[in-house]
Amino acid sequence: MDFDFSAILLGLTVVFGVVWALDRLFFYKARMTKAVAAGQEVREPVAVDWARSLFPVMLAVLLLRSFVAEPFRIPSGSMMPTLDVGDFILVNKFTYGLRMPAFNNKLVGLGEPKRGDVVVFRFPGYICTDGGKQVRSGDQSCADPHAPVPSQNWIKRIIGLPGDRVEMHGDQLLINGEPVNADEVGPYVGNPKRDESRLMLEMGATVWNEHLGAVNHLTARMPAYTTPPPIPNQRVPSEVPAGCYLVMGDNRYNSTDSRWWGCMPEENLAGKAFLIWLSLNGSGVAFDRMGRIIH
Repeated sequence: MDFDFSAILLGLTVVFGVVWALDRLFFYKARMTKAVAAGQEVREPVAVDWARSLFPVMLAVLLLRSFVAEPFRIPSGSMMPTLDVGDFILVNKFTYGLRMPAFNNKLVGLGEPKRGDVVVFRFPGYICTDGGKQVRSGDQSCADPHAPVPSQNWIKRIIGLPGDRVEMHGDQLLINGEPVNADEVGPYVGNPKRDESRLMLEMGATVWNEHLGAVNHLTARMPAYTTPPPIPNQRVPSEVPAGCYLVMGDNRYNSTDSRWWGCMPEENLAGKAFLIWLSLNGSGVAFDRMGRIIH
């Protein structure tokens, strides 16, 4: 989704609040005095009535979404099998600190991301070169390094922390020289009527239980589909820079992630995903997925 709902919500809250406040400061008393003198009921202008009614609601929603929990919908299969297309998740907005709504600058630091966390973040754009300088562009080919980066929320898993040395060649992931082990669970099982599942079935996808430090989670492998760039590459150095994180999708061969566009800046973090509260699988509600804790 290319529009910034947080910015729209903040803007509406400010507009309603200003309209209501200006009326109370400059117009309400005169209007009430006039109505009382005429023996009539005090009537508010339509705009003021709307502002008075909606401002508290907008403010409450803004505070909840900005500082407590925010809902997101999974739009693609890049995090399968952990998260499926049609999952509706909740994201903890204060795990890593409180941020200013819409502007996203950190107000209070409360914690740091850990390896294995599933995080939502603002897509930073592709790394391109423009006049010898590295810039972020919305154009993956970098033919237009000035292409605006769309305002989108993405979700991936943190693989590398600042200062980590990360290598990845095919399925083999190494962090600080130590291989990340994974055990094969078996072939992927899904609904062939759904596009994402049909692709994985056709490509012979297998499911693995990856041991990423203290976090055990499922990944999918389907090397017959594509070959992602290795790490390091021209966009990803061997050591993760300060203030950045390497993120990947659990669907390792079908995820446009840090391997393609570089590290995810800390200031782009939106929060940590922690719960699937609703899941729609195309034919109805997937009750078996509802209430799952995200690992």
